[in-house]
Amino acid sequence: MADETLETVAVRTAGTPAPIVLRWEWRSFAHKFGEADERLAKLTPSATTDSDEVYFLSAHGQNVKIRDALMDVKVLREVNRDGLQQWAPVMKSEFPLSAIDAVKVIDALDVPVKAGLRESYGMQAFIDAFNRADSGVRVVEVHKRRVRYTVEDCMAELSEITANGRSTRTVAVESVDPEAVMRAVNSLGLTGYINTSYLKGLSDLIEGIPERYAVIDVGTNSIKFHVGELRGDGTWTAIADRAELTRLGEGLAKTRRISDTALDRTASAIAGMAAEAKREGVRAIAVVGTAGLRTASNAAEVVSAIRERTGVGVEVISGDEEARLAYLATIAALGPAAGKTVVFDTGGGSSQFTFGTGKHVHERFSVDVGAARYSEQFGLDRAVSLDTVHQAMEAISGGLARLDGREPPATLIGMGGGVTNITAVAKGLAKYDPAVVQGAVIDAQEVDRQVELYRSRDAEGRRTIVGLQPKRAEVILAGACIVRTLMQKLGKDRLTVSDRGLRHGLLAERFGDQA
Repeated sequence: MADETLETVAVRTAGTPAPIVLRWEWRSFAHKFGEADERLAKLTPSATTDSDEVYFLSAHGQNVKIRDALMDVKVLREVNRDGLQQWAPVMKSEFPLSAIDAVKVIDALDVPVKAGLRESYGMQAFIDAFNRADSGVRVVEVHKRRVRYTVEDCMAELSEITANGRSTRTVAVESVDPEAVMRAVNSLGLTGYINTSYLKGLSDLIEGIPERYAVIDVGTNSIKFHVGELRGDGTWTAIADRAELTRLGEGLAKTRRISDTALDRTASAIAGMAAEAKREGVRAIAVVGTAGLRTASNAAEVVSAIRERTGVGVEVISGDEEARLAYLATIAALGPAAGKTVVFDTGGGSSQFTFGTGKHVHERFSVDVGAARYSEQFGLDRAVSLDTVHQAMEAISGGLARLDGREPPATLIGMGGGVTNITAVAKGLAKYDPAVVQGAVIDAQEVDRQVELYRSRDAEGRRTIVGLQPKRAEVILAGACIVRTLMQKLGKDRLTVSDRGLRHGLLAERFGDQA
């Protein structure tokens, strides 16, 4: 690995030089690695070592450090199409270091050679020569605890690193076979983590750059994108939070398949979001698929195509898991309510319900009741009669039969694009403002008003309504009908709105500080 002495290289002693073996390396930095942590914990380590090292960091330099009292220099030779790096050791010299070798180290650091070089340098003298404000080099003392494993015939290493009083973790995989490296990365569940050089990760650590993570929620009607920055107190700051309507489930109710056109729109949106996440410097990207990908007969082909076109893998999660994560996000944002709480998230292909008290979940389930489905079935993307609305609501009521006979909860909380658009229209928001939407209260009379507002207009007419996202014009009537029907079934005449959703719950659980 680029920061280790895994390659065999000649040490400048009287011994016979050994051949150099170059390896491909994948590496990422984070405070936890989820699935990879769990999988590695089940393996028997091949070695565990502690070391204290000194790194020399410069703006454009190579991997230069002192370890085991040796001057160790490696240079980046190649980066392949998967982003794997191949580092070559070019020096491993004992101290005292000659002036010639000192110049080689300076060249590797890509800083100007200072006049008046000594004939030789002891280790501390060499460190002192760079440990100055005008050297262009940062001298960093690093402690490492490295635990090595064998995964897919590759060396995998999980390390804890402390530098300048700050700590982080890094996981790396290396082999002479780049394909084996990628197999090992996949088998450890690390495909969403960003490949990062050791020097970049160490520099970010000592500069105190906060960790950022991204979540992409691939829904039936829209793709939601969120980048969060993890603060030192464990809270999150939103860096990006937006949605793009791609209508992945267009025609799905009739054909049971995701069309090529819908796939193209969705893959393009995901590719753009993944690129934006990388520009924002995220450590990892989690991508999950919901109802549309749960029900489509060609879901496996779609997931494969998205990976090929975007470079990210989509994890299709169950309806129960979707509901649980949505509840987690809502309670974290609004705080636990007194008494029994029902949280619902209605999307394009399904609706999720979670029943709980405070932070404790009693029941959760998902039903195939979504705005895209009923818009297509009843033609609700255009102006319709009251009879058509009543027929649609009767069908929706049947789909929501699991809500029948339940005691009204103390609090009903709604989330998802349909609910937040209804709220934006109710508030007359020409520009969406999450601070206004979050925690807003919408009553049944307002939902009834909006059902009539949308029923009497076609999609073009709806796009003129202040607060309504234009691309949601075709499905908003069905969404409002779903919300009104579930309010009736649960015996509630008002609901509290949460601007948070699945993506926020996934972000907190997968990348947050909690265990």
